[in-house]
Amino acid sequence: MRQVRYHPNVPAEVRAFLDHYDAISPKLGDAFWQELTEAIEYAREFPERHHFDPAGRRRSNLKRFPVHFLFRILPDMIRITAVRHDRQSPNYGTTRR
Repeated sequence: MRQVRYHPNVPAEVRAFLDHYDAISPKLGDAFWQELTEAIEYAREFPERHHFDPAGRRRSNLKRFPVHFLFRILPDMIRITAVRHDRQSPNYGTTRR
């Protein structure tokens, strides 16, 4: 089974989104976390079903939140390289390995 690995900056990016949504409502923070973890699990199981972004990374969009993550497919894993807002610079996180 394919593993999931994260760029070192990803936990801080996720924490910032969680803090934002938790400040609005703990239920909203929980909903964000659930949707993100489900999207990561889907990307792990079916990475080829995700479209490419302009930098050549695969992109997974969350449905309920204006957030997406970028990842690369490696032989035995996917590596999530950035978690960003939909309006964030399209170059953000694209040079990460």
